[in-house]
Amino acid sequence: MTHFRLPPLKSLLAFRHAAKSLSFKEASEHLNVTQAAISQQIKTLEYTLDMTLFERQTRQVSLTVEGEQLYQYVEQAFDLLEQGVRTIVEDPNPNRLAISTLPSFASRWLVSRIGTFQAIEQSLNLYLIPGLQIASFQDQELDISVRFGQGSYNDLKSELLFEEFLIPICHPSLIDQNLPIKPQLAKLQIIEDSGPDMTATWSVLQQHIVDDTRKLPSHLKVSDATILIEALLSGQGISMIRFSLVYDLIKKGQLISPLPFYMKSTYHFYLVAPPSHFKYEKVQKFRNWLKNEVKEIQTSWEEYRDQTEGLKLIDSTEKH
Repeated sequence: MTHFRLPPLKSLLAFRHAAKSLSFKEASEHLNVTQAAISQQIKTLEYTLDMTLFERQTRQVSLTVEGEQLYQYVEQAFDLLEQGVRTIVEDPNPNRLAISTLPSFASRWLVSRIGTFQAIEQSLNLYLIPGLQIASFQDQELDISVRFGQGSYNDLKSELLFEEFLIPICHPSLIDQNLPIKPQLAKLQIIEDSGPDMTATWSVLQQHIVDDTRKLPSHLKVSDATILIEALLSGQGISMIRFSLVYDLIKKGQLISPLPFYMKSTYHFYLVAPPSHFKYEKVQKFRNWLKNEVKEIQTSWEEYRDQTEGLKLIDSTEKH
């Protein structure tokens, strides 16, 4: 089967505008080239197709039958191409910003702060979409996602927002600071977050609580960090938890870290979207605002690290 080769795209574009206006002069002005360049592109196209597309008179041109037929297809093709480019470049909903994020990050951090962004960008209608899995961008309803992961998402661009750290946490009423800590912790229930980023943390926590792993505390498993925090606030036990979700509760004295160690999470927070979405003006505004807001988390972590005596970084692969 003989492979058919399309004529040069530049020649087809010149033909499109010349055929639409029936004027080589107007086509040259639209494409910002000389009239001679338009004439040359039309000649190239006619030579490639081996047919005459224009009837040339002294002061005007008209399409031949073949030119009329070709123009219909060329116009449809360029319209479709332009539509496709607009779809991936232009913002279909410039006054609506849809944000997908983890329920825990939304409820524990974002919702209490998003009002300041709304006050600045009053023309934007915000739509928060909580979910444990990354939402689809295919229907063009979602603009940007704040995800907790390892930064690799198929066909999507990701930007690091901040790194996450894990610390042991419990309610202050469960610990008497005047008594040895470990025997008190050994009586507490371990509340375990079943998220994939937490898998390696529980053996570390257990080894810091009891010397004999046969005498482990009881367990409660939860699948959402918001529920875990509520369990901690109600004094139900001890857990490892992401610092970003509890640093404000630590500052208020509502929760404490009874052991001076921390772990660096294998997951971190990222802004995630198709590359074209990062060009949307509304997304750029939200991105800049959010990156400025999350500096508070980093600052709070540095303060906590500097003020906690004997604080030690624990690697999950270490033996204790």
